Amino acid sequence: VGQIRRFPSDWRGECRFSYAMGIDLIAGGRNKKKARTAPKSDNVYLSLIVKLYRFLARRTDANFNRVVLKRLFLSRVNRPPLSVSRIAREMAGKEDKVAVVVGNVTDDVRLLDVPALKICALRFTATARARIVKAGGECITFDQLALRAPTGSNTVLLRGRRNAREAVRHFGPAPGVPGSTTKPYVRTSTKNRKIEMARGRRKSRGFKV
Repeated sequence: VGQIRRFPSDWRGECRFSYAMGIDLIAGGRNKKKARTAPKSDNVYLSLIVKLYRFLARRTDANFNRVVLKRLFLSRVNRPPLSVSRIAREMAGKEDKVAVVVGNVTDDVRLLDVPALKICALRFTATARARIVKAGGECITFDQLALRAPTGSNTVLLRGRRNAREAVRHFGPAPGVPGSTTKPYVRTSTKNRKIEMARGRRKSRGFKV
């Protein structure tokens, strides 16, 4: 909403006005918090889990519930999957505890013997679930976990590596810059075997340093 300021009349006797434009603020003033307060997904099951952990985060003093609630809001890129082999490695000597993953649990064919693991996750791949159950382990959901451990006692909270994506290797200083380890986007061709071989050595092969 603009504020009108009146100036004294000039030599013609005309009165001049100046408008100082403002901005319309929503109730509560300027909101500088950009973190999510709800998931973007329309998944009804996820919405129910969020509703449950909102209640637990509010009514219990456990930091575990607040962390789980925050991770439920994250985008899929920020909820990287975790393999059975990584969980088995992290849970060595903690077999009596429940591994909690706010994300997907995937199989790893390189792991020959799966130990008996108790895992709580948003989703299990079919092969990961089959191998865990066959080994005498257990795959539980977050509503089942809330009944067993409402404060997160006797649990181990795990998460995958965010920077493990192949796309992250292309981020950083330009490929070819001295000291850069960034992976280049190389053109591939089925017709030309030598395309962009010797990159950086000559101009006909991408660029020359």
